[in-house]
Amino acid sequence: MTKQQPASGVRSAKAVHEDLTRILGDLDDAEIVEILTLNPTVSEVEQAALWAAGEGEVLATEGHALSGIVAEIVDIVTADEEDEEGPRPVNP
Repeated sequence: MTKQQPASGVRSAKAVHEDLTRILGDLDDAEIVEILTLNPTVSEVEQAALWAAGEGEVLATEGHALSGIVAEIVDIVTADEEDEEGPRPVNP
């Protein structure tokens, strides 16, 4: 019996290099390796992209809190922004 592969575009599929660049844009090699080491799903990368773009409030109201792998991806992709602007303000 052969194992079926998930269909392309399935949200639970593990993200690959091409998913990262398609969803998150231009990343350097170190960021890509660091994110892939987390073994994220495509859905987690998509959520991280929304949080990094400032759309986290919408996700939070839909029950998608910033935590776990999503939070780690956001930290990776926004690290340069924090260095340039200082630390992000924390909402009380």
